[in-house]
Amino acid sequence: MYYVYILQSRTDDSHYIGATEDLKERLKDHKWHNVKTTKFKNPKLVWYCVFLDKKKAYDFEKYLKSGSGFAFRNKHLI
Repeated sequence: MYYVYILQSRTDDSHYIGATEDLKERLKDHKWHNVKTTKFKNPKLVWYCVFLDKKKAYDFEKYLKSGSGFAFRNKHLI
């Protein structure tokens, strides 16, 4: 299974969108500051979705990072 997820920073209210095959391990990476983009933001998981297909998961991650995906995310997911 593949996961697309959204983290919210506890320090500046920004969001991080990612995709992974192992959500628990990836969240540990974020928690223990092993991810450069969230290193000092103390992120919390606010949303995730499961995909059976890797390409669909990564395509949806890319969409959420686009302009229309940004609007969709803010209106429907967070």
